[in-house]
Amino acid sequence: MSEEERIHIKGVPTERQKQFFDSRTRYTAYGGSRGGGKSWALRRKLVGLCLRYRGIRCLLIRRSYAELKANHVQPLLAEYGKLLVYRESEKCLYFPNGSSIALGYCACARDCLRYQGQEYDVIAIDEATQLSEYQFSVFKACLRGVRDVPRRMYLTCNPGGIGHAWVKRLFVDRNFRTDENPNDYCFIPATVYDNPVLLEADPDYVRQLETLPSGLREAWLYGKWDVFEGQFLPEFHPDTHVVSPGSIPRQLRRFVALDYGFDMLAALLLGLDRDGNIYVLRELAIPDQTLYEAAELVSDLCAGEAAEYAVASPDLWNRRQDTGKSGFEIMQRVSGMPPMCAADDRRVPGWRVLREYLNRESRTPNLWISSACGELIRSLPALLCDPSRPEDASGEPHEITHLPEALRYGLMSRCAAWQETSVPDRNFRIGKRQNHHIYQI
Repeated sequence: MSEEERIHIKGVPTERQKQFFDSRTRYTAYGGSRGGGKSWALRRKLVGLCLRYRGIRCLLIRRSYAELKANHVQPLLAEYGKLLVYRESEKCLYFPNGSSIALGYCACARDCLRYQGQEYDVIAIDEATQLSEYQFSVFKACLRGVRDVPRRMYLTCNPGGIGHAWVKRLFVDRNFRTDENPNDYCFIPATVYDNPVLLEADPDYVRQLETLPSGLREAWLYGKWDVFEGQFLPEFHPDTHVVSPGSIPRQLRRFVALDYGFDMLAALLLGLDRDGNIYVLRELAIPDQTLYEAAELVSDLCAGEAAEYAVASPDLWNRRQDTGKSGFEIMQRVSGMPPMCAADDRRVPGWRVLREYLNRESRTPNLWISSACGELIRSLPALLCDPSRPEDASGEPHEITHLPEALRYGLMSRCAAWQETSVPDRNFRIGKRQNHHIYQI
């Protein structure tokens, strides 16, 4: 390329942005706090790739198209207007060498349908924590092709949002599943202090972040992933509430709490000590189980533990149209399944009880969670507030709600501490609740 043909991209990247530009992993996430220069870096990366590789197909995604236009399309046209051709009807930016940046949005799972079957060489997701893990998985499937060019995905992110849990799991905690290759994932943290251009141009912005309440300040200023805007249970702290299995008392009255759906069986084995403290001993979180299979798994969870009862979602007592039997009847027939009772499933009172157990400053009994219960420990801090009812937890992202729901059932059905009780009679076993008073509500 001659000097006349060279394209000069203005701006000097920060050290963190240089690390982002240099990353060659399949999935690279960049961000953390507000003001880290994420959007600028993402645009430069896409433009650089389009100029480097002829005919490369890129996709730039944000939750809404209005946000995408304001945060990326308009700046791209202002910076590279002589280089790019923007076709509003096609929602695409074209380069002279045949490369392109398709512009998309994905506000809900239904929007993913427009991308199924599409192929892109490079995909950029801005504010990835605003997308669910399902939406992310759809875009991962679009990262393919036959041309000899890099296949990469670039994400920017801040703590919070419905995607907080999966972004934190993959890029911050690096807690991978068996089908995920750790070498494919790279996280480059950046805070406003890594952005000298912004610090010089707008020092008041940093001062505004520094005066925020402690939780927001930790997330927005320092990019901490343990606290964030919209978090439902900021009272939960792993350092405070998680204990080693060996430190849990042996003399406990045990019981089970479960939340069943075909998408996920979530079950917890809990124990109650003489002071009323509750210990979460073990967990199950297994998808795609029939009712009978789920009961067998719960029975195995309780093997040798003398669990007094299993509290479960009341909808298991509804009769199924296909069999004429309730889920309770099917599960209770399994050998080793503890006597089942329907949970008090009031949501707001249940979450209040959970908060009381987490509150170490109150005189109420406390909650302790075994470090062996990794999914519960991951799910509790990732719960979000329901935007229309802040005192309730949001149902999204759905995959993290199952074990906290089971925990809520368990706490709402907790036994009266070491009170002498009669053994539940046969009426209790078949689903009637005459003896439900033996559990302190």
